[in-house]
Amino acid sequence: MPIKVILTGTTGMVGEGVLLECLQNDEVSEILSISRKPYGLQHPKLKELLIPDFMKIHEFQDQLQGYDACFFCAGVSSIGKNEEEYTQLTYSLTLHFAKVLANLNPEMVFNYVSGALTDSSEKGRSMWARVKGKTENDLMKLHFKGQYNFRPGMMKPFPGQKNFNPIVKALLAVMRVILPKQTLTMQEVGKAMIYTSTRGYEKQVLEVKDIMLLGKK
Repeated sequence: MPIKVILTGTTGMVGEGVLLECLQNDEVSEILSISRKPYGLQHPKLKELLIPDFMKIHEFQDQLQGYDACFFCAGVSSIGKNEEEYTQLTYSLTLHFAKVLANLNPEMVFNYVSGALTDSSEKGRSMWARVKGKTENDLMKLHFKGQYNFRPGMMKPFPGQKNFNPIVKALLAVMRVILPKQTLTMQEVGKAMIYTSTRGYEKQVLEVKDIMLLGKK
């Protein structure tokens, strides 16, 4: 049966790409976009819930029940932030959001986008990688039907995608020649998320090669 999906980050690069794949994919029947500002698209599959502060997600429980999967694509850059601030915006916010959904939808699959080079040991020199690693590790302890952590690298935008940095696009063209096995398309990321939510996967942490594999099925 097609799945009903909660999606965050639709006004960002990854979230928008995943949204566009979900809208055209027959395995998804409904998408609830949760964001701070509207995406600006009317579609029969798409509903929006605007929440300025994700730490108050628990105030909207009535609108969050009955979903099969969450694709958590929201995120912030660590540039200009100290570890305490970045931890609050990345770890604390994500865990609070996930715990609310786990209590409401225990049969849900929760997919989280962290990033390539995330540090599972939580002890490395890179601040953002440590925080992302802690986020992944603690998400895996929650009582979801399934929980998967996506670590994409460079990603080619979905056709018609609005939220994409032209500088990244230029870099991607070079990367796809030099390191083709380290670059993905947004379609592959979206399809891989749908795959883990409908069929599961043997690994909870998906590197680029895993995402590419599932994205081609």
